[in-house]
Amino acid sequence: MPILDENTLEFISRSPEQSRRIGMRLGAILKPGDILCLQGDLGAGKTTLVQGLAQGWGSLDSVSSPTFIIVNIYRRADESQLFHLDTYRLESAPEAEMLDLDEMIMAGPLVIEWPERIESILPLERLWVNLDYIDEEQRSLQFKAQGARYENIMKELKKTAFGGN
Repeated sequence: MPILDENTLEFISRSPEQSRRIGMRLGAILKPGDILCLQGDLGAGKTTLVQGLAQGWGSLDSVSSPTFIIVNIYRRADESQLFHLDTYRLESAPEAEMLDLDEMIMAGPLVIEWPERIESILPLERLWVNLDYIDEEQRSLQFKAQGARYENIMKELKKTAFGGN
């Protein structure tokens, strides 16, 4: 678990289950207003990570990639929502603006796949996760906190996932 700087954490996942577990720990920390950007090629493990995130957050719904429907909404028993946005099929940031990201961010945590396609309209403060395919089982996950809220999320994640401070 090399820490590149205090706001960056790199983690090598040895299996889809391990990716889900780190997602569960991260999901348990998320609150309305939080933005998670998941960048990685097809097969890098974004949906697997989101499965863990949603489970850790408390979703009652099963997770699937929203590639064709753009946004999936997962609900908890208390009716709160987690938004899972896939911008792969969007042509431009202005097209994404029509989705009313602000409303999603206010209502619940927002997880965005392919965030680089709409980066120009995203808030500067966010948690950015780069996922890279290493081999059939292994993935590299690099978490980068941008802003005080996300620095706190990183500290909490390090503590719950790795026992660090």
